[in-house]
Amino acid sequence: MPLAEGPARPAPRDPAEGLEHAFGIRFNDRSMAETALIHRSYAFETGLDNTNERLEFLGDAVLGLVVTDLAYRQFPDLSEGELAKLRAATVNMNLLAEVASDLRLGDLVLLGRGEEMSGGRTKPSILADAMEAVLGAIYLDQGLDAATDIIERMFWPRMEAYARGEGERDYKTILQELSSQEVGSVPEYRLTARGPDHQKEFTATVLLAGEPWGEGRGRSKKEAEQRAAGEAYSRLAAGERPAGQTGDPGEGGVV
Repeated sequence: MPLAEGPARPAPRDPAEGLEHAFGIRFNDRSMAETALIHRSYAFETGLDNTNERLEFLGDAVLGLVVTDLAYRQFPDLSEGELAKLRAATVNMNLLAEVASDLRLGDLVLLGRGEEMSGGRTKPSILADAMEAVLGAIYLDQGLDAATDIIERMFWPRMEAYARGEGERDYKTILQELSSQEVGSVPEYRLTARGPDHQKEFTATVLLAGEPWGEGRGRSKKEAEQRAAGEAYSRLAAGERPAGQTGDPGEGGVV
């Protein structure tokens, strides 16, 4: 399905119709589509009982199942650890927001005035949550086969690109998963900044089991943290382990 192009357009009078057009489907229960677009800020301001949060919870599970199944079937040579990294890179917030942005889902979400004025239509967290909610609605309304077809159509090219080593990887997400598995702790980040406000450079240090394990620099906090996480991930993936994780610097086993 070709992606929409051009400047942002106002949300249509019928959000369900816009959703059907974006995803190329026809809902049996159009109220399900509308619920998938109701952000809690809109529900609060209008006195609605429904939000898209329950559908988001369901859609997260559906997306995880389909992506895991697709990765398992299409990449038979990947180990369990590599499959986990691929899944984490596919279902993370930034990639979900990217897919939602391509579909112009932000134009359709129902937001309260506060979120509208603060740029909520482009916030990655709101876009990612809406994307999961829509997938949950499609699953309930159309069934697992239809949800699977849509997820494969939208996410498979990105999974292939990741497997080839192309594109920007969300190293913070995959480091957290790998560190939890291999080290038994989650990464911690420390940031420093230097330079004038208009030209700051940030330095991030990521710690695993209390030890500095990667460092990165960038023009934004996010860029610096991603580079630090990338360095730490490379070391962990190569088999290195923090000596301090056992409480004895001379030993290197996992607790």
